[in-house]
Amino acid sequence: MNKKETNKDTIRQEETQRPEKVILCAANAYDKKYYFNPSFEKMPDSVKDELHIISVLFTEEVGGIFTIAFDEEGEVVMETNAAAEDALYDEVSSGLLIGKIRSTRQELFQSLQLFYRVFILKEDPAELLSEEDE
Repeated sequence: MNKKETNKDTIRQEETQRPEKVILCAANAYDKKYYFNPSFEKMPDSVKDELHIISVLFTEEVGGIFTIAFDEEGEVVMETNAAAEDALYDEVSSGLLIGKIRSTRQELFQSLQLFYRVFILKEDPAELLSEEDE
């Protein structure tokens, strides 16, 4: 097998592997910045705006860095962390706030998960909807 064929095999293998985690958006209280992954630009503006509000309000209330991402199965995960020297960051409050966001925005996160699995992971929508019915 020549080098060109090996590279093709490697590329095909990489295309079929799911990434461990894909960042959807993040807010940073230290830099006062918000990031939205351009891979998700086709998402409705109302959803992007809601994610922006959730992320920025989280960091305003708790501090640190807040991230909304998708794991390798397409589940929505929310993470927060802080700089070691941040004495004002409250890890307990951040966990409670993540729980509150998850429960009050449950429908949004279910929609995000469906969007990701259909448009990014290219899973069959009919199959996903039948999973939800079970």
